[in-house]
Amino acid sequence: MINLVDIHKSFRNNVVLNGLDLLIEVGKVTVIIGQSGGGKSVLLKHMIGLIRPDKGKVEIDGQDITAFNERQLNEIRKRFGMLFQEAALFDSMTVGQNVAFPLIEHTKLPKSTIREIVSEKLAHVGLRGVEDKMPSELSGGMKKRVGLARAIALEPEIILFDEPTTGLDPIMADAIDQLIVDIQSRLNVTCVVISHDITGTFKIAHKIAMLYQGKIIEYGTPEEIKNGRNPILKQFLEGKMEGPIRVI
Repeated sequence: MINLVDIHKSFRNNVVLNGLDLLIEVGKVTVIIGQSGGGKSVLLKHMIGLIRPDKGKVEIDGQDITAFNERQLNEIRKRFGMLFQEAALFDSMTVGQNVAFPLIEHTKLPKSTIREIVSEKLAHVGLRGVEDKMPSELSGGMKKRVGLARAIALEPEIILFDEPTTGLDPIMADAIDQLIVDIQSRLNVTCVVISHDITGTFKIAHKIAMLYQGKIIEYGTPEEIKNGRNPILKQFLEGKMEGPIRVI
């Protein structure tokens, strides 16, 4: 479904992606791991055309979106849902209004139908009856779940998660991970997850890709990654200072 081919991206003299290749499989959860500031979020933004590569192709079902104009990109983006790192809820809107936002923006559905869809999506993420609450009344985990409800409001084919468990305690992080597993299975969507959480990664992933110095250096099933012998991968998974990855 998503195929990144020889992606290069630099910001001034800072090379972020350097000939990256990655194939995202349909109907699977692919988790991208790697160092902080290593380009994982930049990579995610290439997938929906928020950033264009300096060189290379981003193919969605065989179409190279790097050549698309803004109107064409907006059509492609309707196939995506995205859960941002901080949930990115609109503080001035209620929970229900936040979840309804993409439906109001991109459809002509009657208000009654939109209300039904909002209730359904909130139920999917374990939040019934919170439509009238404000984001300020929610815990961090609840905000993430509302963000996920909004991300699935238009029934996307692909959901992108930018560090969905950052800032959560271990129990809530595990709950969010389980929610990703359940949503993927129930809706049969393709998921791409950026994560630093190794335990969560092995719980949710069908495939794991490690980004290092602008390239995917390892890619495989959780079992293949666990048993990998690449010293960079091993150091990252074990969380040790000693090794080829320099601590700056």
